[in-house]
Amino acid sequence: MPAIRLLPELLINQIAAGEVIERPAAALKELLENSLDAGATDISVQLDGGGIKLLRVRDNGTGIARDELPLALMRHATSKIASLDDLQKVASMGFRGEALASMAAVAQLTLTSRTGADTHGWKVEAIDGRLSEPIPASHAQGTTVEIREIYFNTPARRKFLKSESTEFAWCEEAFKRIALSRPDVAFSLQHNGRTIWQLSGSDGEQAALKRVAALLGEEFGQAAVPVSRTAANLSLQGLAALPAYSRASRDAQYFFVNGRFVRDKVASHALRQAYQDILHHQRHPAFVLFLELPPEQVDVNVHPAKSEVRFRESQGIHQFIFHTLQQALAVPASGQETRTPEQQRPTSFIPTQQTMRLGVAERDASYRLWETQTGNTPPLVPPLSGRMTAPPLTRGGREGFASPSLADEHPLGFALAQLSGVYVLAQNAHGLIVVDMHAAHERIVYEKLKTSLDAEQIATQPLLIPVSFYADALEVATVEAEQDALAKLGFDIAPLSPNTLAVRAMPVMLKQSEAEAAAHDVIDELREFGASRAMTERRDELLSTLACHGAVRANRILSITEMNALLREMEQTERSGQCNHGRPTWFQLSMNDLDKMFMRGQ
Repeated sequence: MPAIRLLPELLINQIAAGEVIERPAAALKELLENSLDAGATDISVQLDGGGIKLLRVRDNGTGIARDELPLALMRHATSKIASLDDLQKVASMGFRGEALASMAAVAQLTLTSRTGADTHGWKVEAIDGRLSEPIPASHAQGTTVEIREIYFNTPARRKFLKSESTEFAWCEEAFKRIALSRPDVAFSLQHNGRTIWQLSGSDGEQAALKRVAALLGEEFGQAAVPVSRTAANLSLQGLAALPAYSRASRDAQYFFVNGRFVRDKVASHALRQAYQDILHHQRHPAFVLFLELPPEQVDVNVHPAKSEVRFRESQGIHQFIFHTLQQALAVPASGQETRTPEQQRPTSFIPTQQTMRLGVAERDASYRLWETQTGNTPPLVPPLSGRMTAPPLTRGGREGFASPSLADEHPLGFALAQLSGVYVLAQNAHGLIVVDMHAAHERIVYEKLKTSLDAEQIATQPLLIPVSFYADALEVATVEAEQDALAKLGFDIAPLSPNTLAVRAMPVMLKQSEAEAAAHDVIDELREFGASRAMTERRDELLSTLACHGAVRANRILSITEMNALLREMEQTERSGQCNHGRPTWFQLSMNDLDKMFMRGQ
């Protein structure tokens, strides 16, 4: 064995560079964070060859004094922490003091800076870790860091870099993450002499929305709902896209902790759970969210690139994120219904929850009216105020319909017809609405089951004639052992023999379903996972399965009254825009969309 010895300083820096500066995008991230820590309000980035040939970042921050320039390029030299107490409550973006030294070890680096007290700037150069003496340089207040030929002296590492276009894509993503976190700062990005981004900085809520729209597109802004909640010392702000804007990849997920972009397992799990029953599987949500909490409650020193954090109270953070986002997604964005059809995609007309909750008294009265007129119990869903047909809506001009009051009161309009026993066609003030009646009613039943189970008030209806069916020994044993869980779910199932079960009662909301199929599913869930897990971890999956049984089936002919009642129930139900599996339940086609299809006015 060779003798133990100290490694040379250059080799130490090159090893650190492999962890901190794995590609040009990582170097760009570190430099941008340094500029923000320096109080810069205007930052410009220039790249050549995807950042491999040239990476230059210039800012108008406080600058670095002449005597501190060489020190800035040494390992573990920083102005941001001085003690363990500072490390336990880091409030700056950078603090480790490794980035500039690592860059100087694997690239040709030039550092030019000027403070407000200096009459001119000073410049130092580093090649292979060897530093030059500071020399005078012309420079405005602030700092410029120029990196050329990254990994020029470590060919083995350079082989791992991808093509220029790929490396630029990573650099652009790093630029977008930093720019999203600070809408008050102006940013610009050039690549190979061409301006890619030019973002002005301003303060206020509208500035944040403008920055998000500029970087992620107007489509994201129109499909997103605001997220805002503060509790104790936690704050979650930002935008979360509705499920209609779901993505095939995670390319539109931006989560920041105290202004720092991170990928955290606790936060990711909470976000997935919030979207769980409104997002189709194999699709990913889109969001830009900012979590703020005291620095001492989060450890940012768990990864060399500072891309991961560790929360001191992870369970509380998880619940806070989950409940905040779930609540935001349950209530559509205020004011979205005021957008004209020209300002939205066909699927983006989402009425507000406040608008949807109108007409509750009418709905309750309709139950009584239906029973009085027919002598029967209400149908699948109650009719709207006893109306048997939709009121006429006539075109009042090319800009829309007369009857704005009806549009405000009933944003999903009134039923016109049923298509192929699957879709309900309705007319509202903006045009045509197409509703998947099974998916829509499935969501309604699902939300009612969740509410009833939470309140332990699932209404049960005895069957006039019990439904018996064959069951194996395990199913019979499960029924005998889980009577309490079955009762909570609204089922009364009893063994008749060693291989026969009978359904004596079931939830009122599932009276349209086949008792045997519903019973089989709930028994299978209890048998496989046990009552404890089925009623906690897998509660939503279980209720979703039951809701599917209780929802109106395809090819069932509905009357105009029933179709209108379904629309009214949708207006009263949270998350009614998606079924339990995340698929959309309805679409809006504006009159302008229809006119374009038929080339009217062209």
